[in-house]
Amino acid sequence: MTRKKKKKSNNRISNLTNTILSILKKDRNQSFNYKQIAAKLQLNDASSRNQIIKKLNELLAKKEIIEVNRGKYKAVVNTEYHIGILDMAARGSGYIICDDFDEDVFIASNNINRALDGDEVEFYVYKRRKKGKIEGEITNVVKRAKNEYVGVIQVHKNYAFVVVDGGKMYKDIFVPNNKINKAEDGDKVLVSLESWEENEDSPTGKVIKVLGKPGEHNTEIHAILADYGLPYEFPYQVEEYANELDTSITKEEIAKRRDMRHILTFTIDPKDAKDFDDALSFEVLDNGLYEIGIHIADVSHYLQEGTILDEEAYSRATSVYLVDRVVPMLPEILSNNACSLRPHEEKYTFSAVFQMNDKAEVKNQWFGRTVTYSDARFAYEEAQVIIETKANQIPAEISLTGKPYLADQNVADAILKMDELAKIMRSRRMKEGAISFDKVEVKFDLDEQANPIGVFFKTSKDANKLIEEFMLLANRKVAEFIGKQSPKKTFVYRVHDEPDESKLAALQGVVSKFGYKLNFRDRNSISKSLNGLLEDVVGKKEQNLVDTLTIRSMSKAEYTTQNIGHYGLSFDYYSHFTSPIRRYPDVMAHRLLQHYLDGGKSANETIYEEKCAHSSNMENLATKAERDSIKYMQIRFMEDHKNEEFLGVISGVTDWGIYVEIISNKCEGMVSVRDMTDDHYQFDESQYAMVGKKSGMIYQLGDEVIVKVKNTDLVKKHLDFYLVGKPELEV
Repeated sequence: MTRKKKKKSNNRISNLTNTILSILKKDRNQSFNYKQIAAKLQLNDASSRNQIIKKLNELLAKKEIIEVNRGKYKAVVNTEYHIGILDMAARGSGYIICDDFDEDVFIASNNINRALDGDEVEFYVYKRRKKGKIEGEITNVVKRAKNEYVGVIQVHKNYAFVVVDGGKMYKDIFVPNNKINKAEDGDKVLVSLESWEENEDSPTGKVIKVLGKPGEHNTEIHAILADYGLPYEFPYQVEEYANELDTSITKEEIAKRRDMRHILTFTIDPKDAKDFDDALSFEVLDNGLYEIGIHIADVSHYLQEGTILDEEAYSRATSVYLVDRVVPMLPEILSNNACSLRPHEEKYTFSAVFQMNDKAEVKNQWFGRTVTYSDARFAYEEAQVIIETKANQIPAEISLTGKPYLADQNVADAILKMDELAKIMRSRRMKEGAISFDKVEVKFDLDEQANPIGVFFKTSKDANKLIEEFMLLANRKVAEFIGKQSPKKTFVYRVHDEPDESKLAALQGVVSKFGYKLNFRDRNSISKSLNGLLEDVVGKKEQNLVDTLTIRSMSKAEYTTQNIGHYGLSFDYYSHFTSPIRRYPDVMAHRLLQHYLDGGKSANETIYEEKCAHSSNMENLATKAERDSIKYMQIRFMEDHKNEEFLGVISGVTDWGIYVEIISNKCEGMVSVRDMTDDHYQFDESQYAMVGKKSGMIYQLGDEVIVKVKNTDLVKKHLDFYLVGKPELEV
């Protein structure tokens, strides 16, 4: 592949009117002469220039352009310009998402004008619809979504090109020979964009990191992180700073805190957890109330504002949970040691302490810095046994030690009472309109080389829900405590807007194919209807599909200083307070809460809103990276099962094929319509189906089908299936 050379032409230039107007409208504040326009079109012969001069005179006569100086022209602008975000589609076309329009604006490939996926762009729309769609043209890139891309380098004699991973980059990136950074042909690399001039067919970049050989495990995991601009190691100076922190528990610091070391305290976490950022304490008071403490690692004690450690934590904003590793927000000395509430260790904590009655009503509350001592650590499975058996006997098969043991009876009693209270709180939430999202999580059993040797599903049981309810209580009450103060004080809220009506209508269209009906009459009926749907699909073949589509119909939760409540939880006030080891907004919430407890004035709202926006963005990138890593591991898993047949559910239908999700492992792949060779199949959008022209055979969303693996592509993260047929048709 080579870059385009300047053209010479003795022929008539096609579409010259629109081309000239496009150039003048794009830079409508500048004026151009015929030579500058010719240069932009890479034309340098006399014939072409004469055609441009003639066309300029015609446009001037029609008053479509004006002559601002002798021989210098500007477009007559009577067009309204808009700002939106470009979402690239296949074949180089795209759609712009813009609040000014009820539907996305289609942009043909010849009107993209060097914009890239996710860019903030300026555009205008044509006066008439084309093919029933609003169509427009991009006039300017306001802000690039990203400047770094992951791809495979193709090294030639005097230059190289990087072919970017994924289908949304429609141009390869040209790299001069002196900027390939020792990359070898076929390496996966991280490349940064340096320029993209108008007369260049491709953007120019430089290789900033060689990630390794495509398909190798660490290469692909590092590529996922690099693609989203997420780091996988700490700078040396940050590690050094963290390692020099004083992490000892001192008498002087204890004297400044509420000492709760004598209160029964324990943690309940996943079996393989390495950081324990929350603990629960339990005490029966003389007045018959239960005093329950939610104790959170006091990260802000160590993470001081203005330090390089704080700057790094803010930059990351979140820990990233990939299939085979955690990329932490904080260095290990903090995340797994000083701030981890490990058993039989004293720790500095920030606590929300509630006095509750048997109806799970909060009668008193206290917030502040504490020092605690964890008496015991439980895995969710161990706590679940106590809840289910009402006994303190922990069998060997679920024990953390691998041996049977008797849990402390006081702890067992505390878990049982807190389970009762958690169930009351959860039931109350559901009655008040909360939506119960208990989506099945796909997990992998990995060997020592991180090869997937099995797939299992993580579901939420009573022990998980116990922890969840008390964390929700702390998050809600902290937000309520600040949010109800007068005058108003700046705080970091976790908000969730009401679902979009069009998305709910689309959800109804899909789930009706499975025989489900939804009621969208009012807010209360929507939440009841969605909860009923999520309950009805449990254990059915379409559960994962319906769960996923329902979540997608919801608005995205985000961080902001402007409280609008949390629709999904049905809370008027909600924040994130309980996970400062892995979420920077929780650190901000701790700092602000302590500031206000000390009598401080309201913090600068503008500064915190900017930090909230950054945190929301980083959370979104981390979520995408986590999904990509799961997809990658699913494809690796399927590589070893190429000769097997699997029962799946059709999870999507498009004009290019059907998507099938395997029921036993949730791996999703595509059956291309080109491989459905027993008939000529056509996409029927109204039925969400592929219909055979001769046979009338229908493959519809939600149908069960038998598939086999056709191809596994670890580099592109594509999984392709052959369609064997429908189960009932198998002989």
